[in-house]
Amino acid sequence: METANNPNNDELLRIIDLLNTTYEGEEAWHGPSVAGAMRDLTPDIVGRRLTPNVHTIAELVFHMTSWRIFCVKKMQGDGEFDILTPEKNFGQLPDKIDDFEWEALQMELSLSQEELINELDKRDDDEFLEEIVPGRDYTYYDLLHGIINHDTYHTGQIQILKKALAFSHAGTSRFADEDDEFGGKFDREDYY
Repeated sequence: METANNPNNDELLRIIDLLNTTYEGEEAWHGPSVAGAMRDLTPDIVGRRLTPNVHTIAELVFHMTSWRIFCVKKMQGDGEFDILTPEKNFGQLPDKIDDFEWEALQMELSLSQEELINELDKRDDDEFLEEIVPGRDYTYYDLLHGIINHDTYHTGQIQILKKALAFSHAGTSRFADEDDEFGGKFDREDYY
């Protein structure tokens, strides 16, 4: 049964709407969607590490994909599937990302989003939201809201990394039109 035809799926429909808005909505209240934040990123930027202990944008995209796959596998009843190792959670990506690898990462994220929504569309009503996720101690309701919050959090990181990497690459200070306490200039339009 399709989710849109059942009156007992109001919460599920809200969750699907939030997942879609956070992922690709043009008017998400929190700022750019995941897709919006990734727009215009280049392989050079997504593979660059700001500092040794900070994930790259490419690793964050891999990570968001991993958690969508985790969610789908659990909804399909796979109690054994997990992403506990760093390789499964953030990937083992090369130091330098090329065009093909960046396209593949974006496509995998997009496909995992589509698969997640398709899996949710198979549900008849909200009842499954209260079920415990196999191998965990929380419900599908918590997991799905976790994916939404997770996307918002990592989208913010991507936005910050984009700016920091652009400035560090250009060798400029944060702003260009106003002196800061260190003698640099600020450009208020480039800061949000």
